[in-house]
Amino acid sequence: SRLICKFQVVGPVQTNCYFLYREDTKDCVIVDPGDEAKRIKKFIEDQELHPVAILLTHGHFDHVMAVDSVRAAYHIPVYAAEAEKETMQDASINLSINMGGAMSVEADHWLKDGETITLLDQEVRCILTPGHTVGGMCFYFPKAGMLFSGDTLFQESVGRTDFPGGSMSEIVRSIREKLFVLPDAVQVYPGHGLMTSIKNEKMFNPFAVE
Repeated sequence: SRLICKFQVVGPVQTNCYFLYREDTKDCVIVDPGDEAKRIKKFIEDQELHPVAILLTHGHFDHVMAVDSVRAAYHIPVYAAEAEKETMQDASINLSINMGGAMSVEADHWLKDGETITLLDQEVRCILTPGHTVGGMCFYFPKAGMLFSGDTLFQESVGRTDFPGGSMSEIVRSIREKLFVLPDAVQVYPGHGLMTSIKNEKMFNPFAVE
């Protein structure tokens, strides 16, 4: 069955919350429920989706604020990189402390680099891409040709590296060695801003082009 991706922009820093779902069953994976849990739930109800899992690209507050509410509403598991555990648990690293409400989030499944999981009847490759945070992870659906890149790779830009655990050399290495090896046609769905493609970024990304 074909996968369809829709999104909502949520929260104070305009985070993309994605709804990836099967056309036939409406089974749905939610990527980065960043904020506005009520709006996220309303979207799910309006579209008649059946959430089965939450994927977190990283632990910053603007990507996780609605996690606990959405997880509880649909009784679904949360997946995140094992390397991101400290970021998700520590309010000074996930920056929630600066937003007036210290928070920590637990995953139900902690993922290792290169691990493969199955969601929506498709293989999902979990690619650790440190640089924006230590445990940033991109999720690649090879059959659908889709990559959820979090705040690692943006349209002709990269994620900020001046937060705790950030590194410009690491983010560039992550993009060049782990993302630019994917097929050109792969569609990239970033944590903020507009969608792009691997081909476009290999040609035009000023940070990552040799």
